[in-house]
Amino acid sequence: MSKFDDVVAKATEQLKKVGISKVDEALLRAVVKSQGPSVYLRDASLVSCADEAEMKRVEDNFVVKKLGVTDQKTIDNVLKKACDKFSSIRQKMRVAFYYYLVKELGKESKFV
Repeated sequence: MSKFDDVVAKATEQLKKVGISKVDEALLRAVVKSQGPSVYLRDASLVSCADEAEMKRVEDNFVVKKLGVTDQKTIDNVLKKACDKFSSIRQKMRVAFYYYLVKELGKESKFV
């Protein structure tokens, strides 16, 4: 199994742990690919909901720039919902977290 496939498999497993049983593998692969080599770097591959600066980066660099969502209320709501959804996971994979955001915001067309 390639490193890429390993990341996809781990993200799928994490999504299933938070109750997302039907994972769109093509979309997940596209999200993983969009993150480039950072998916292989320990620190860059994780998201911390407790870190305000990290959540601001997620908002600015992914939700606004990649997904094109600019309504602050929508952004705040979806980030809170995602953090709540992944609260049982100590080390949240960025690609799984982003996959959830894409699905929640209905922005699949940006990737597939």
